[in-house]
Amino acid sequence: MISKSRVAACAAAVVAVAGLAAAEPTLVRVTLPTAPGLYSGRLLIFAEPAVGGPPVKAVAPRFDAPEAVAIAGQDIHDAAPGATVEVDADLSAFPKAFSALPPGPYHIQAVLDVHRHYAYAGPEAADWVGPVADITLPAGGLARLDHQLPAESDWPAAPPAASAAQAAEWASARADTTEIDFASPALSAFWGRPIHMRGWVVVPPTYAAHAEERFPTVYYTHGFGGRLRYLAHTAIEVHAAMAKGEMPPMIWVLLDESGPTGTHEFADSVNNGPWGQALTAELIPDLERRWRMDGRPSGRFLNGHSSGGWATLWLQTRYPKLFGGTWSTSPDPSDFHDFTGIDLYAANANVYRRPDGAAYPLVRDHGKVLESFSQYARSEAVEGEVGGQIASFDWVFSPRGADGRPEPMFDRVTGTVDPQVVAYWREHFDIAYRVARDWPVLRPDLDGKIHLIVGTADTFYLDGAAHRLKAALDGVGAKSDFRFLPDRTHFDLYKVGDNPHGLLNKIAWEMYAVARPEAFTKLATGH
Repeated sequence: MISKSRVAACAAAVVAVAGLAAAEPTLVRVTLPTAPGLYSGRLLIFAEPAVGGPPVKAVAPRFDAPEAVAIAGQDIHDAAPGATVEVDADLSAFPKAFSALPPGPYHIQAVLDVHRHYAYAGPEAADWVGPVADITLPAGGLARLDHQLPAESDWPAAPPAASAAQAAEWASARADTTEIDFASPALSAFWGRPIHMRGWVVVPPTYAAHAEERFPTVYYTHGFGGRLRYLAHTAIEVHAAMAKGEMPPMIWVLLDESGPTGTHEFADSVNNGPWGQALTAELIPDLERRWRMDGRPSGRFLNGHSSGGWATLWLQTRYPKLFGGTWSTSPDPSDFHDFTGIDLYAANANVYRRPDGAAYPLVRDHGKVLESFSQYARSEAVEGEVGGQIASFDWVFSPRGADGRPEPMFDRVTGTVDPQVVAYWREHFDIAYRVARDWPVLRPDLDGKIHLIVGTADTFYLDGAAHRLKAALDGVGAKSDFRFLPDRTHFDLYKVGDNPHGLLNKIAWEMYAVARPEAFTKLATGH
C-alpha cells in the first residue's frame, strides 16, 4: 500500500473549497534559478504556521497530522531562467485555499517536481528545492528555488558510523550482488520506446564454492515508495542473514516495481503495459540462463510487502504454474468488497463518506484514526496527477479512457464511485473474485501455494480484505495459509524479538522447506 515516508499524489483536478469566491486569492511568487535551460513541471508550495521553534520540514506532510502542512500546486511550462512565476495558491490547494487558512505568519517552501510524480516518494534527483522562507497570510509572499537535488547512487555507501564488521558486511553483499538492467521487448513495444526492468540479483555467500549447485530463487518486490536504492538495503540484509546462517542459501531477485505512475505491481495493464508478461516470459528466462537458479516451480518463490504483497499475490494466482508459492505480507486489497474498509460494489458507493455521512478512515494507529480517505486523496490531487498511491490503482486496475488515460475509479472532488469502472476492476483484478470463479481450473497448480500474513491492527485496514480472500478460498475448499498477527501494524509486522526483519528469516526457511525438504531437515536438526 503506502510507504511510511510517503508524500502522496493522484490523478485529480482542482480541489473545491467552500467560500473561495468570498476571499481574495493568495498569490505566491516563486523566483526560478538562473541556471541555463527552461523550467517545466509541477510547482508545489508547502506552508505551515510559524509557531515557535524552527520550521518542521515543509515538504513532509505526516500521517499523524495530515492537515498540518498546507499544499498548493500549479503546473509550469518552459519558464525562463530567473523568471518569477506567480502561483495562485487558492486554485488547487489542500486542505483549503491559502486565503482561507488562519491569518498570520507561515513558513513556506517551494519545490519544482520536474517529472510530475513527487507524490511517489517526495523530491528526487532533477527536482529543484528552495529554502524555507517566511510569509504572512492571507497577503501571500515570495519564495524561491535555489538548488537541484543531487543524484544518489543506487547502491548506498555504508553509514559513516558503521563498525568494521558492518562495513565488511556491506562490501561482501556488494560483491555478491549484480544489478539487473533488462530492456523488455514487450514493454518497449507497448510504450514505443525502450523500457528497462531494474533490480538486483543476490547470490548466497556459498554460491562460488558450490559450482554445480542450483539454488532456489526468491522473487521479491517492494511496496509503494520503494525504488532501486531501497532494494539495495534489502540485498545487504538478506546476504548478511545468509552469511550468518539465519537464512538458507538461496538466490534473491529483488525487483523494482516503481515507475512514473506509481507501482505497476507486475500486472498486465492496459495503461502501464504487460509487466506480468515481461517478468514471466522475458526476464525470468533471461535470469535463469545467466545464474544457477532452480528453474522448477518448486524452486521459484514470491515475497513482497504492501503493494509488493499484492504484486506477488497477483503473480502467484495469475501464473500459478510458474511459481511454487507466494508469501505475501499486508497486501493491498485483494477483494474490492473491502478496499481499505470500503465496499466498492455497494449501491451508490462513495470512498469519502459512509451512508450515514461519516468519513471513511484510511490510516490508523491501532484504535486511533490518523487520516481519512478524503484527506489522503485530496492531498494527492494537489501534488500531481500521477505517481501517488491512489492514482496508481487507477493506472493498474482501470480501463483506458478516450483521452488515453485510465478511467478514475472515483470522483476526486465528491468521492463518488464509478460502478462501470469498478465492474472492470472486478473482472480483471479482484483476486478473491477471480480465484473463486476460476478455482476448478486453478486448483491443480495453485492449491496450497498462497501464504498471507497481515497484522490485525494493519495501519491501512488491509486485514479486512485478507479475511475476505481467506473466506473465498475456504469457500471452494482450497488449502491456504493465512496468519493474522495480533496487534501488528503495517510497519512492525516483520519484527521478531529484537530483529526488525525476523519474519523474513522465517519465511525464507518455509520456502526452503518446500524446495529442499531433505536439506531443510538436516539444517534444522543439525543432522
